[in-house]
This record gives sequence, C-alpha cells and structure tokens, in this order.
Amino acid sequence: MDTEYVRSRFIKHFDGTTGFLYASPGRINLIGEHTDYNGGFVFPGAVDKGMIAEIKPNGTDKVKAYSIDLKDYVEFGLNEEDAPRASWARYIFGVCREMIKRGVDVKGFNTAFAGDVPLGAGMSSSAALESTYAFALNELFGENKIDKFELAKVGQATEHNYCGVNCGIMDQFASVFGKAGSLIRLDCRSLEYEYFPFHPDGYRLVLMDSVVKHELASSAYNKRRQSCEAAVAAIQKNHPHVEFLRDCTMAMLEEAKADISAEDYMRAEYVIEEIQRVLDVCEALEKDDYETVGQKMYETHHGMSKLYEVSCEELDFLNDCAKEYGVTGSRVMGGGFGGCTINLVKNELYDNFVEKTKAAFKAKFGRSPKVYDVVIGDGSRRLE
Repeated sequence: MDTEYVRSRFIKHFDGTTGFLYASPGRINLIGEHTDYNGGFVFPGAVDKGMIAEIKPNGTDKVKAYSIDLKDYVEFGLNEEDAPRASWARYIFGVCREMIKRGVDVKGFNTAFAGDVPLGAGMSSSAALESTYAFALNELFGENKIDKFELAKVGQATEHNYCGVNCGIMDQFASVFGKAGSLIRLDCRSLEYEYFPFHPDGYRLVLMDSVVKHELASSAYNKRRQSCEAAVAAIQKNHPHVEFLRDCTMAMLEEAKADISAEDYMRAEYVIEEIQRVLDVCEALEKDDYETVGQKMYETHHGMSKLYEVSCEELDFLNDCAKEYGVTGSRVMGGGFGGCTINLVKNELYDNFVEKTKAAFKAKFGRSPKVYDVVIGDGSRRLE
C-alpha cells in the first residue's frame, strides 16, 4: 500500500497540510465456510493488502471525504438525516454514526483514502474501509475508549444499518485483530478467539480469481440457511439441548434422516464435517503439517461443490487444475457461486501452476483468471 501517494492526494485536495495515516487489511479465510451462522468456527487471517486513509480533524461539523480510487469527493454532516448518497461514503458515514452511538464525540474531519484490496475477490475491502475509520475515530475523538471487539462490531453494524448487508462478524474481526504470521480461530457462538501460527515455509498462498459472480448468490444463501435450520429442528426432537449444527454429530443427523429432505441432510452433513475440519487444520498447523492442511482444503472444496452445492463450473475447473499440477491444497473461498479459489502451493510448483492454470482456464472460458499472492499481515493500526 502506497502511503506517499495517499498523502500527496490528501495534501492536494485539502489545505496543503497533513494529518494522520491509518490502515486496515483485507482478509482471507483458510477454511470454515458457511460455519458462522451454524455456531461453528471460522479461520481467517489479515492480508498485506487493504485500505489506507489520511485523516485530520477540520474544526467543523462536516466530514469532507475524497476517494482517491474513484476520484470522487463528498461532504456530509454527522446527524442521521445527513446520510450521503454515494455508496462508498455511506461506509464512512455509518462508522461515524456507530461511533457516536457508542459515546465517541466525533467531529468533522478531512480525509482521503485508497486501497489495494482487489474488488470482488472476496477479500473484504468494505470491512477494511470500516475498520480503518473505526480505529482512527476511536483514537482521534474517543481517547481509545472503545475496545477492539467493539470496533469490529462498529463495522458490522455499519453494514447492517447503513449499507443494507446483513453480514456476520468475521470480516471486520479479521481486519481489526489480524497479526502477521498468524491465523485466528474465531468461535462464532461464544466469540472467543485464538491465534495459531502460520509459517508455511516452502509454500505460497495464492488466490485464483475466476472473475465471475453468479446472480444466484443471495437467494441460494438464504435457502441453505433454511436447510441447516430444518436439520437442527429435526435433531432437537431427540436432543433438545441442540442449538446449532455446531452441537450435532453425524450420528445425530443420521438419526433424524427420515424427518428431513435429502437436500437438507446433505447441507447439514457438509456443515458438521466442515466445523470438524477447522479444528483438524488448527491441530495440523501446530505441528507445521501443511500436507494435512492441504488435504482438508480439498475436502472442503468437495463438500462445497457436491454437498452444499455452492461452487460453479469455473471454480471446480480451477480446483481440478490445482490437483493436476500438484498443488498441496485448494478450495473455493467465500460463500461460493464465483470469486476465488485459495491455494496452498509448494514454491517449486508455483510458476508452473499459475502459468498452466491461466492457459487452461482461458482456453475453456475465454478469459484469464486473476492471480493474487497472499501474505498474512497485521490488523488495524496507525502508520505514523
């Protein structure tokens, strides 16, 4: 991320003086998809790509914001009725409002920001933006009285209340809590978390972006949530303590098989197995056993493709290429129906994998996938 460029744009668009630079990262999720709303675990890490903002209080009651990437300037007040029209500015406005609701005396400020999180690749550029401003406003106007967990919730509440996205907490959590060289296991029920070492010596993490997003996503997502809830309701008849699929074993699901549809059974089977896979990967990382990590990634892809049915032709093709070219682990990352595969690749196989996969994908689909190398980095912070 280019701090000098952000600073130069800030100086140009405002009064020639400088403010403070803040940054927050995007994220990947190594394993644990569709487990969050089932009370399970996710396993994200912050990446070395994100958002940088320069911010300076301006002594007024107005926020003056410039998006460097979009070359767009917006001014807005800090009351509920002052919500800006530009969708990008609503993220900053929402964070201001959520911080005010938590007792932070936010005043007007000038800001310019830019990002290098690839848009549409499932690396959560919006969470990076929210986390940057939540962290900055807490320091500039709140004397750091809001704790890090609440800052993540500020970003989540911004999505819910000002951007119309009913997201979970994982993206903002990873952005705020990220730590270089570590992934974070987050328990989505208790919100307890633990850092695990991620030092894949001899391997690289790379995202292969299919550059496709199928429209089914939101309706299909809701349908899968309903399947999980139906399975839980059936299991509860014999096991009233069960609250989520997280509490279920395959034996309990088998017991309830006659009471649910074949589709609901498949969806629940995937989730129960995926929750266990996250725990298996954590155990493997503690032993630096990246072969097991890779095997579990392939198992996740198979489950998402065949049981949860949220993959698509392009993602399955990328996963097949990974297998063919000797990649240690590969799976669809994110909710599915498009986006990226995340791949754990031995250094010596990397060039061949990227080159051959791009050529094969282009031959089949008429366009090349985008390739993003991933390094696990730090969370929200002030840069100077």
